[in-house]
Amino acid sequence: MNSPSPQLGTTGKNHGKSEQTRALILSAAAKLFRDEGYDATTLRKIAKAARMEAGSLYYHFASKEAIFDEILRLGVRHVFDAVQKVREDCRLSGRDFRQTFALMIDAHLTYFLKESDFTSANIRNYSRLPQDMRVAHRPLRQAYTSVWDNFLAEAQTAGDIRSDIKVVPLRQFVLGAMNWTVEWYDATRYPVSMLSERLCKLLLDGMSIARGMPLKQPAPIELETLDLIDSDDSKSSRTRVQVLSAAARIFRDRGYKAATMRDIAQEAGMEAGSIYYHFSSKDEILDEVLDIGLRAVLRGMSATISKTHQFPDHRSRIAAAIRTHMEYLFRLSEFTSANIRIYGQLPKKVRARHQPIRHKYANLWDDCLRKAQEAGELRSDIKVVPLRQAMLGALNWTVEWFNPEKGQRDGYYSLSELIVMLQSLLLDGLQYDAGPSFHHRDLPSTSKRTRRRALRAGSHAG
Repeated sequence: MNSPSPQLGTTGKNHGKSEQTRALILSAAAKLFRDEGYDATTLRKIAKAARMEAGSLYYHFASKEAIFDEILRLGVRHVFDAVQKVREDCRLSGRDFRQTFALMIDAHLTYFLKESDFTSANIRNYSRLPQDMRVAHRPLRQAYTSVWDNFLAEAQTAGDIRSDIKVVPLRQFVLGAMNWTVEWYDATRYPVSMLSERLCKLLLDGMSIARGMPLKQPAPIELETLDLIDSDDSKSSRTRVQVLSAAARIFRDRGYKAATMRDIAQEAGMEAGSIYYHFSSKDEILDEVLDIGLRAVLRGMSATISKTHQFPDHRSRIAAAIRTHMEYLFRLSEFTSANIRIYGQLPKKVRARHQPIRHKYANLWDDCLRKAQEAGELRSDIKVVPLRQAMLGALNWTVEWFNPEKGQRDGYYSLSELIVMLQSLLLDGLQYDAGPSFHHRDLPSTSKRTRRRALRAGSHAG
């Protein structure tokens, strides 16, 4: 796919050639950062991918950090300019909320999917970057999220969208559903406009035909009943669990390629050589980490969906499945977030080994959604597979911005409250007027003071 490039100079042949070389380096680097991660990508690898001598890179960039800085800047700048222009043009031409929302969605997705290397590199690496690198890019990222925050706040004031949920979580929900499309939508086979149209309908109108109907909530899943890792109470088994948990955190925070056995041993609080008494290689550890997260959520989802007596209508069953997915996502945080963050960077042979269980999980959702469509309880103008992918994208993106440990603070969500919000948004949409029946202790109206407080709950840029 094409990648964004700086504006070519017009002051002479040498200057133009230099800009073209910079664009080539950035394009090659973006693909490497996307596929291998920031830590594992080296200047030597970038030079090889750009088909130039490693030393020649220094004529254009001082360091790997400088290259990635430019990729981050361009990635956010392009989508910011595009979406901001759309919003201003719509304001001047008098377009209504729904038309403006659809065009902003299309502008965001067009950039994200047409320039996928830059956006995927951004999405897969930003949360792992050193704090000083993230701080440098925060103003531009916050400027972009402010475009959405102001647009949604105005829509709430005008009564165009529901007012019972704070602006920032609404924005996170919208951007999460869009951003995750880089992981599954093939813009070389299908037009972006088709995805934009369907995603807009889903976000605004929700999945459910019977919008606003009460939902029966299952009891929260108890972590001790998950039985994640087959083990006894021996010291060896406890050590294996300790290593796997440490490895999951390392994979999540540094990426697969950059993680070493020494890193994992240090995180687990043991000597590097001792880890080989339990695992023969990093790949063996990786396989178990991936399998634990996938196997646990598959088992939990199977149990939830099978409870037809407890959830006789499809709307409640889908809501229960959403809750199950989110419970596992955050109560198994290191295993599930490692799965989500590194899967796209894994070698094909590793992904192939875990594809069967991922297919089983997808098939569970597809069967659940298909039956709801056949019963006339779920919208049928969007096919099951993209419906499931968009829904899981919005859910999975929460690992990038939601912190359940802050749930007891004023102005923040607990995990249970976040789940109810997501259920309502996915089933009923942004334009459903919930009225007084939907409220939580920390879902006040969006006054200026509330919006400032809400920014603390989710300032992470999309």
